[in-house]
Amino acid sequence: MEVAAHEALVRQAYKDSEGVLTWCVGMTNATGHRVERYIGKPQTLQHCMNIYAWALTNYAEQVREVFKDRPLTQAQFAAALSFHWNTGAIKRATWVKYWLRGDVERAREAFMNWVTPSSIAARRGKERDLFFDGRWSNNGTMTEFTRVTSQMTPDWSSGKRINVEDELRLAFASTPQVVVDQAPQPDAVPPAPTLTPATDDIVVTEPDHTPAPSPAPQEPTMPAPTPSPVEQVNKAVGAAKWVGVASAIWLVIVSADVLPDAFASAEFTTAVNGLIAAVAAAIGAYRAPRNAEPS
Repeated sequence: MEVAAHEALVRQAYKDSEGVLTWCVGMTNATGHRVERYIGKPQTLQHCMNIYAWALTNYAEQVREVFKDRPLTQAQFAAALSFHWNTGAIKRATWVKYWLRGDVERAREAFMNWVTPSSIAARRGKERDLFFDGRWSNNGTMTEFTRVTSQMTPDWSSGKRINVEDELRLAFASTPQVVVDQAPQPDAVPPAPTLTPATDDIVVTEPDHTPAPSPAPQEPTMPAPTPSPVEQVNKAVGAAKWVGVASAIWLVIVSADVLPDAFASAEFTTAVNGLIAAVAAAIGAYRAPRNAEPS
């Protein structure tokens, strides 16, 4: 399950980042089981895990062969197997030679020589920490991509996390019936790490059921205050006050006899007073809201 968590599952044949036909948990024809039979033919989860367990066992035999003189802990075995499943290089890797000689520090450093392409560096670091420090990095789940594009590449948007523990227990508890088309080649060098997209590592998480955050609160728009009865009276009083003042000024001007006769007529005086009243009403209406209390 630790190895599976580094990989991803596609139940039908697809092309990996190098265009190599692949199926299940990063399996190619190098396993001895030809994967062309799964083009356009998704399989059950149990069948996928049966073949994965069979192929992984073949790789595990080579790990045991290399470390036969140095017993491994469960963590070390899992890390070495994950490395070999991904690279096919357990027999020739320098870090293995250093570790078998007892040079642990040089082995730890050499472990990180296998980081091409760069997107695999995170996985390699986790395998290193598992082998040398016993630090497990996964929770037993793996990613499944449920769709393949018309170009036979995984649809990266279809990823989901699944638990394959029950299926793996059944697979290892029995002897899967596997059609072997050629001799298995567990030490064949993979062209590129499995399921490496053009971008960096894909992280697939469980569906997030957290409610979407509410929009940031906006400053409320205050409606224009409705004048109270007192304010209405104040506006009327203010307007009358302006009418009185303006009318008095006009009366003084007329009494001073400084205007032409046409401007001193009763008709003109009436028109001026009407204009004064209109202006005063407008001024009163404008002033009242400024002096009103906020609602």
